Amino acid sequence: MQLGDIANIRTGLVLSRKKTEVEYNAKAKYRLFTIKNITEDGLIDNDTYEEFLSNDELENHYFTKEGDILMRLSHPYTAVFIDKQHSGLLIPSYFSIIKVDQTRFIPQYIAWYLNTLEVKMELERSQSGSRIPSTNSNVLKRLPVAHTTLSKQQVIIELYQLHQKEKLLYQRLIQEKEIWFQGITKQIIRVSK
Repeated sequence: MQLGDIANIRTGLVLSRKKTEVEYNAKAKYRLFTIKNITEDGLIDNDTYEEFLSNDELENHYFTKEGDILMRLSHPYTAVFIDKQHSGLLIPSYFSIIKVDQTRFIPQYIAWYLNTLEVKMELERSQSGSRIPSTNSNVLKRLPVAHTTLSKQQVIIELYQLHQKEKLLYQRLIQEKEIWFQGITKQIIRVSK
């Protein structure tokens, strides 16, 4: 089974076609989803979104919707699941928008699966471009998909979410240990003077 058999895949908006050069000519202003908003783990970093000034009002299918998967079309080909909190963001053409048949697959499972090492290696084998490796929607449609039951998909999602929480806790612990180490060493240096 291929991704194109279970999902509708298309690309986002070519921004240059709709970008206004002068702010007062803008007909609409949108929050833009960019590569900076994705971590390598497939999580959304929503600290800031760029603003996009458009010379026209844009169609709804260019915006994130709950249940969508966005996949970066350049290396490292990261996929992210869009939840309710991240709906309504403008999607540029350097992302593919993947809408999964939710009667057979859970979108979070497909997002996780697209971030696996096997899929990333498959994308690297079929990449185009020499300086900046990239792919396209047609290559994505041909990606093989591991089919399993909905209950097993749910188990994988829950394990993945637990794994991500653990990684965040470890990162915080490392940061706190670094602060502790800096404080202790400064204190030791002060005592020895």
